Amino acid sequence: MVKIAEMPAVGRGFIEELREFEVNRTGWSEPVPAKERRISIVSSAAVSRRGDKPFSWLARNHRVIGKHDRDLVMTHVAVEYDRTAWQQDLNAIIPLDRLEEMAQAGEIGSVADEHYTFMGAADPNDMEKSALEVAARMKADNVNTVFLIPV
Repeated sequence: MVKIAEMPAVGRGFIEELREFEVNRTGWSEPVPAKERRISIVSSAAVSRRGDKPFSWLARNHRVIGKHDRDLVMTHVAVEYDRTAWQQDLNAIIPLDRLEEMAQAGEIGSVADEHYTFMGAADPNDMEKSALEVAARMKADNVNTVFLIPV
């Protein structure tokens, strides 16, 4: 990971201009015991299934990854972004195998059928429509825990 001050001017300028995201309401709930948690992953790594539409620069939408999908590609291609770790082990950014191991060991309840990725370079203030769709899908799948992975 590179420091913002060391980034190329284009990326640095974009990041320095981002507005702070304001939360106007809270929706906190009491956590369920770990052994009852159904977990879904949300990542900003811009990863998708091979053959899905690639993310564009500043994409405001998401991609869905099934819990058994492993043929994935990353369209986050900033020069300052090191993709070495995930190319060697997907679990570095989307730990599906580790969550499955935890579920099989009884440490968590289950792994959701769907997981979600966004383009981390996009402004979160412009993603509300997609975020609401993801939330609805998670609710329909009885997800009660979200593992957020900023990349």
